[in-house]
Amino acid sequence: MTEMLKGTLEGIVLALLATGPAYGYEITARLREQGFADLAEGTVYALLVRLETKALVDVEKVPSEKGPPRKVFRLNDDGRASLDEFWSTWGFLAERLARLKAEGE
Repeated sequence: MTEMLKGTLEGIVLALLATGPAYGYEITARLREQGFADLAEGTVYALLVRLETKALVDVEKVPSEKGPPRKVFRLNDDGRASLDEFWSTWGFLAERLARLKAEGE
């Protein structure tokens, strides 16, 4: 499961950001709400750095009630294009896997 998740986590986080901007802890909490309970916060933060480096998200620092400012991540046009490609690839794979499963039953 962990290895499969590594290959899809970027698309999953982009999909979460498509619903609205969020900061790192909030993204981790949303993932856990979706059933990804074993996901380490560090994994999400490293992924957010990669998304920022790849210019798939826009980042805004907003004041925090306690501590340093939060980095809020927002999906941009390049991120939307990457997400669209992810869904296309996911649909292709899901269709093929469903076909293989049906043939094996």
